[in-house]
Amino acid sequence: MSSPHLKAIVFDIGGVVLHSPFIAIAEYESEKDLPKDYLNVSITSRGPGGAWQKFERGELSLFSFYEEFGRDLSDTDNGNKWYTGHCARKKIDCPTLPVVLDIDGRELFGRMMRQSTAYDCHILRAIHRIRASGRWLIIALTNNYSKHITDHPSSSTPLTAGQPPMRVPDSELRFLGWEDRAKFHLRALFDDFCDSSELGMRKPDPEFYLLACRRNDIRPGEAVFLDDIGMNLKAAQVLGMETIHVPIGGTLNAVKQLEEKLGIDLTSDIGHDNSTTSAKL
Repeated sequence: MSSPHLKAIVFDIGGVVLHSPFIAIAEYESEKDLPKDYLNVSITSRGPGGAWQKFERGELSLFSFYEEFGRDLSDTDNGNKWYTGHCARKKIDCPTLPVVLDIDGRELFGRMMRQSTAYDCHILRAIHRIRASGRWLIIALTNNYSKHITDHPSSSTPLTAGQPPMRVPDSELRFLGWEDRAKFHLRALFDDFCDSSELGMRKPDPEFYLLACRRNDIRPGEAVFLDDIGMNLKAAQVLGMETIHVPIGGTLNAVKQLEEKLGIDLTSDIGHDNSTTSAKL
């Protein structure tokens, strides 16, 4: 059904516009013989004080994050408690859980970033066609990380204290797959790019969504939001946004839903194999 009141389309980046870093987490879990989603549950359950969450708000520099991220995910006391609760909520049998874990934060994050350096072609084509129509604002709302500054590799001091930050070394940018990103102009796809690491707030904090709306002079009910994470979509729905879930491997279907809402062609002349089409960032 068409939604003529819409003024803006709001896109998540990782897992929507770019390939999902969660694919790399799943592969890492498999290699470590961990239950499915064990690390994801641990990341999410940490809450605002977790390394992942602080990094996305720009409160940790890169090398500090590596250390804290690995320490968080190696914490089996809390990890097992949270995963047991996850299984109970899902009404599934809880498998054998790890007694000891040694997660290398740098290695895991590097895999995640290298995984998410390709555009999803269905989403990218949709953005170009929406742009060509000239009828809607195109906004990014992303939980992101600072790719420019860090601390010294041997320091665990946050960015807000201690020695002045320095640029991320080129060797580390290459390790993360970030070395060529600037020339591909990801941000140029959007009328506004709301980045958690720059704005100091992250999804699903309602204020982050409302800030994006204020910056673009729209009401939440005038936007449709595409994201791959349920809690982020629920927060948007509470505010009055229309939402579209974008599961791994489901971008073509998500674009078809967006096509119906906007009433313009976003999918003609493309293949139907959503798993093999991508463009390198």
